[in-house]
Amino acid sequence: MYAIIATGGKQYKVSEGDIITIEKLGAAAGESVTFDQVLVVNNGELKVGNPTVANATVTASVIKEGRAKKVIVYKYKRKTGYHKKNGHRQSFTQVKIEKINA
Repeated sequence: MYAIIATGGKQYKVSEGDIITIEKLGAAAGESVTFDQVLVVNNGELKVGNPTVANATVTASVIKEGRAKKVIVYKYKRKTGYHKKNGHRQSFTQVKIEKINA
């Protein structure tokens, strides 16, 4: 059984027991979160939402929140002496999928 959920502007294919890294939710470790934007559920038969599946939710528990490795953003224009170096660390939430309710 799997489901496709939408959160943080992205879509994720999840099954029960999966651990996924998503955009930051602002929930503390140990809390339970519910995703109600379920686009597809497959439990033997495929249910495709329009745009979401009615009365379908995915329950997950928060494992941790953190920040990813630093990504270097370097801008450069030749012949003008222009260059700029920035770094970015994206915040994330790691969750474990507990139950798919369909």
